[in-house]
Formats: sequence, C-alpha cells, structure tokens
Amino acid sequence: MTLEPVAPASTVDGTVDGAIPKVRHDTFTVERHLAATPGTVFGAFADTPARHRWFALPGRQVSYDHDFTVNGGETASSVFTIAGSEPERLAYASRYLDIVPASRIVYTYTSRVDDIVRWASLVTVELQPVDGGTHLRWTEQAAFLASSARPEHDLPHLRGATRLRLNGLPAALQPT
Repeated sequence: MTLEPVAPASTVDGTVDGAIPKVRHDTFTVERHLAATPGTVFGAFADTPARHRWFALPGRQVSYDHDFTVNGGETASSVFTIAGSEPERLAYASRYLDIVPASRIVYTYTSRVDDIVRWASLVTVELQPVDGGTHLRWTEQAAFLASSARPEHDLPHLRGATRLRLNGLPAALQPT
C-alpha cells in the first residue's frame, strides 16, 4: 500500500508546508506596593465589578465573564482599531488553578488576536502584608506561540501591558 502525498495546507496560524513556528519562552516579574490590606487587594481580583475596573481589554464591542473559583475562569473579547490598520479581534481566556484568600492566585490564560493564540501564560500573584499595605508580586511565564510582525516586541509589549494594567489597580481599591 502506497500513501499519496498530501498537498501543503495552511494552518490556523498561517504556517505552510508543515513549518511550525518555534515557541519562545520568557518570564518576568512586576512588583507593586499598594496602600491597602492584602484582603482588599485580593478583593480587587475576586470581585467581578472591582476587577473589571482595572482589568479590561482595549477597544469596543467588549464582552466579559468572570468566575473567581478554582477551575473557574475569565473570558473577555473586544475589537481593537488603530488608525490606518484593520481592526483586530482580541480574546482572553483564563482558568484559575489555585486561590488562597488574601495571599495567592495562580492561573493560566491564553491571548488571541484574530483567532490565533499568540501566547499562553502561567501567572502567580502573591500578596504579602507590609507596613502601610501590601507588596504585590506578579510573576508570569509566557510561551509565545505565534509571533507578531515584530517578534522582538512581543515580550516588552506583554510586560508593559501588565505594568499598565497594574497601574489601574490602586483606583479599583478605592470605594466606588
């Protein structure tokens, strides 16, 4: 029995001829001092309205769902447009693996752009009481599965977006 060759097919990430993009791995840590107790900071992750005040995708046509339980998760999507470019469909999906109230949150997530998983990450958020508040330590281990047009910018973009997002956390700690 002879097998016939199969014609090259384009995959969902655009590769052809069986070429699989190399996965790039990286890790980064962002630390913040927050003028609130670990329980209050934890609440900004756990309480859906509070989380949505500091954690959101950019763009319009935003959808959002959050289940803060072990094996629960979060989904968000939006359409993001930059002048002179085609709109991008953004999607985020997470799964909580470990939740220790006022102390630790561990979760995984994927980030999609136009239905292509760009990266998958494991995130550990640690909350330690310190004088005058909480020391937050966010450690992220990312696997970049599909490069952007400028792959050297992928990690700095992710790290910068995380810092920017955490910059909004103090406002979410204030009573509404």
